Amino acid sequence: MQGRQFRTQFIGAGLTCLIAGVLSAQSSNPRLGTWKMKSDAAPPAQNLMIYESYGDGGMRVTVDNTNANGRKTHWTYVTMFDGQDRPVEGHPTADTTSVRKIDDRTTEIVNKKAGRVLQTITNVISPDGNTIDNTYKNYSEKGDLTSTTTAIYERIR
Repeated sequence: MQGRQFRTQFIGAGLTCLIAGVLSAQSSNPRLGTWKMKSDAAPPAQNLMIYESYGDGGMRVTVDNTNANGRKTHWTYVTMFDGQDRPVEGHPTADTTSVRKIDDRTTEIVNKKAGRVLQTITNVISPDGNTIDNTYKNYSEKGDLTSTTTAIYERIR
């Protein structure tokens, strides 16, 4: 009887460690979750970013956008934070995206069409993990910088 109780406790402790390890690995990326862009635009305008775990340390990114006229766009891509171009599906202008980690709070995202850089995004998560500040640099077909804008996203989940 005592051997069975010990075995049950041992298995229970092992499962607890396994679950804690999985949860720790999932929470090691502070970006995981759903983010809503702060905006003064009236409904139906809305922009959501959804970051999910992907593979071994990667992330699946989904963007759902509705403009002020109600036109919706939806795109998604995956990244391993290695700077490699990967296909982006549904993006209105880009066909590949690459993401590289700059530091623990900063990534650089590069959107391309047919190998030409259209946009770079510097994505910085706040120390408290509740906001993301994106700086967008847009480029012409000749590679000239045409505009720089920013957006703040707040964690909603």
